[in-house]
Parts: sequence; structure tokens; C-alpha cells
Amino acid sequence: MISIELALLAAAVLLLASILASKVSDRLGVPSLLIFLGIGMLAGSDGIGGIHFDDPFVAQTLGVVALSYILFAGGLSTSWTSVRPVLWQGGILSTLGVFITAALAGWFAAFVGEFSLLEGFLLGSIISSTDAAAVFSVLRARNVSLKGNLKPLLELESGSNDPMAVLLTLACISLLLHPGETAADLLPRIAVQLLLGAGLGYLLGRGMIHLINHIRLEYDGLYPVLSLALVLFIYGLSTTFQANGFLAVYVAGIVMGNHGFIHKRSLVRFHDGLAWLMQISMFLVLGLLVFPSRLAGIAGTGILVTAFLMLAARPAAVFLTLIGSGMSFREQAMVAWVGLRGAVPIILATFPLLAGIPQADMIFNIVFFVVLASALLQGTSIPRVARWLGVDAPIIRVPVYPIECEPTGRAPCDLVDVEITEVSAAAGKQIVELGLPEGALVVLINRGEEFIIPTGGTILNPGDRLLFLAGSEHLDRARAVIQAPRE
Repeated sequence: MISIELALLAAAVLLLASILASKVSDRLGVPSLLIFLGIGMLAGSDGIGGIHFDDPFVAQTLGVVALSYILFAGGLSTSWTSVRPVLWQGGILSTLGVFITAALAGWFAAFVGEFSLLEGFLLGSIISSTDAAAVFSVLRARNVSLKGNLKPLLELESGSNDPMAVLLTLACISLLLHPGETAADLLPRIAVQLLLGAGLGYLLGRGMIHLINHIRLEYDGLYPVLSLALVLFIYGLSTTFQANGFLAVYVAGIVMGNHGFIHKRSLVRFHDGLAWLMQISMFLVLGLLVFPSRLAGIAGTGILVTAFLMLAARPAAVFLTLIGSGMSFREQAMVAWVGLRGAVPIILATFPLLAGIPQADMIFNIVFFVVLASALLQGTSIPRVARWLGVDAPIIRVPVYPIECEPTGRAPCDLVDVEITEVSAAAGKQIVELGLPEGALVVLINRGEEFIIPTGGTILNPGDRLLFLAGSEHLDRARAVIQAPRE
């Protein structure tokens, strides 16, 4: 037993090491999850830290809580306008695509490993979901983005495919523990859980907006605490009614992120930071849970399963589900290649351990190996593959303005920047000549590396970004004036 002081010191050192190591991951183009897992493994029983941790229940509990907050934060940052054009593609990828990936990977695992077909399908279900956060962290580090609808499609798929992987994993465990059950008995249950999860997520998300806007708390610091409690409430209530709690919190996040509410900017920023804390904590704990010395025995099977997943199962799922989507072969190939595995498969791998499945230890070690290999092989090659396929695009850096507007409900407003293009009629004119609506005020101009406080006589140049303070009813009119083409 160690003292609480030493435990807190060790936790702080691990968190600090992970944060500092993220800078190294950005420069090397390696997914940060790989760094976090590596630190956890080094600190574990087989590493230099010597911290003994072998409690799948604690790891699973932390994983469920962390995943709830991560999915909610992902929903908050999802723009409905950007994902709406790819809604059906993302939806079918995150459901049927996950099933196809699980089925193919499961069959291959049973073929090359010491598993029954159902045990193989359990393994395939666990590794069937993807983690786009790792993809975009690598792309940001290399100043690369993706063209067209690829980015919103991958964001939507990765945010919504975890619930399907969870349902398939639980269904396989149920079939293994209760041989009398059949897949036909479980399919209606899965469909009901998905539909109920989406429906409850929408209703409870609207309820969160109404509550936050009308509760009128005396202290602003209580609003983040309120949102923390509401996320857990949504997950717990949804699972109590046999709905998919992960899908419910993700949908609730999307609903909130695309509507206005009090202290929205600060709450979004709070949940973004919380999601990072949850990811780091989760990866560290999962890294502590694994024993690297046990990975050598399954390395051969792990390499084969990883190769089949990357080169066959994932591409087959993508190309089959995106038939008729209008996406080019190059775009579909990019979607197929960026199917990185993250922490969710490792969390799901703790479910067979707690359920007492006979092959649970081997499944856990293979899943951990697959996640590491996927992050190392696919993660480091994403920028090169994007350039090779011709689907890369430069990242548009949005300037960070030195002022903010926090809607309070009493004075609804927002700060939005609009760029003046080369063909804009506003280029070369004074602000007073534009005829902007009275409810839209230009409060700052970003010109290159500097910020200019405008006056009515300020002449606008192509490339200037105008920061507007405006209510929603005036913003569209102001944007139309600025973006109107030169005659």
C-alpha cells in the first residue's frame, strides 16, 4: 500500500508526462494515443514504473464514464450543416459498415487463431469501431486536411460507430454465455436500443438546452457542474430504459452544439478540455492494465489480424456500404485507410474478461496489439496516403481573436468572422460605404498577423477577416453584403 500523497504525485507525473509527450507526437506525426498508451505501459508492472494494476472492472468503469464525456464533447463540436450532406453515408458506415468489418475480421480471426467462429466474431466486434480523433491529430500536426466531405464523413462515422460496436460485443458475449439464444433473438433488441438511444438523445438534448437557459444559477461556475451531471444522467437514464447510452449522449451533444444556450462558448471549451483529460486518463489506465510481456505470445496472430483488418475487412466494409454514394474511388480508398483503432476496442476487450469468457485473456492481448499496430502503421502514413490519393488540402488556420462574446440569454449575440475575397464588392471600400445592417457591428479586423480596430473610414483589403458582433437575424444580411461579388 502507498500513501495517498504518493498516489496523487504519481497521477500528476503521468498526466504531465502525457501532456508534454503530446508535443513530441505532433512533431513525429504519431497519434497521441500511442504516446499515452506507451507511457502507461512504461509505468506498469512490466515497465520501469513498476505500478501493479490488474483490475479490469476499474478500467471498464473509467472507460464507460470517459467515453460518455468524449462522445458528448464530440457531438458538441459536430456541425449539423457540415454532416447533413453525408448523413446517410455516415449512418450506414457506422452500422452496416461496422457489422461487415466485425464479420470479416471475426471469420479471419477464427481461421488463423484458436477461436470458435463466435469467439472470432466477438474479437471482430471489439475491433470494429474507428477513432477519427487520432486521424485528425496526425493531419493537424502535418498541416494537412481533407478535401470535400471526407472530414465531416469521418467525424460522423467515428462519433456514431462506437454504439454499434458495443451492441455487437454485448450480443456476442450473451450468445457465448447463453447457448440457447440465437442471433435472430438479439437483432430486434439491437435495433430497439439504437432507435431508443437516438430518440432519447434528441429529447434529452433539447431538455438540457431548456434547463440551462432557464435555471438562472447564481454562480457561473455551476453551469459546467450542471452539464457534467446531465451527461451522466442521460447515459444512466438511457441504459435504464434499455437504450444505447453512448448513442444517446452523442446525439444530445449534437443537438446542443447546433442550438444556442447560455454560456455555450465556455461550456464547449470546458467539455473539450474534459474530453482530453478523459482520453489521457483512459489511455494511461489501459496502458497500466496490459502486460507487454504477454504480447509476444500473440504477436503472430496479432500481425495477421491487423493486416487483414487494414487491407481487407475495413476496405470491403467501406466500398460495399458506399456504393451509389457519389464518392470517387480515391475518396473511398482514403476512408478505408483511415480506420484507426483507438481506446474503445481496448475498453470493450475488458467486457469478456469480466464476463468470464474462456478466451478473454487472449482476446484482450490481441485487441491491444491490433490497436498499437494500427496506430503505428496507419497513423504515421495518413498524410502520405492523402497526398498520394490527391485528397489532401491545406489546413485553413482560423485566427484567435483577443475578444469574446458570451451569450447570456438576455443579450443574444455572437462573434463571427467573414473573409473578404478577391472578387468581393467590399474590397477597396470604406466600412461606412458598405450599407451594413444596424444590428451588425464590425468590432475587429484581422489583416495578416495584426488586428485593427476599425472606424467608419477604414478601407478593406482582399484577405481581411471582419469580426462581426451581431444577432442571428442580422448576421446573414451582413454576410451577404460582404460576400456579394463585384459587378
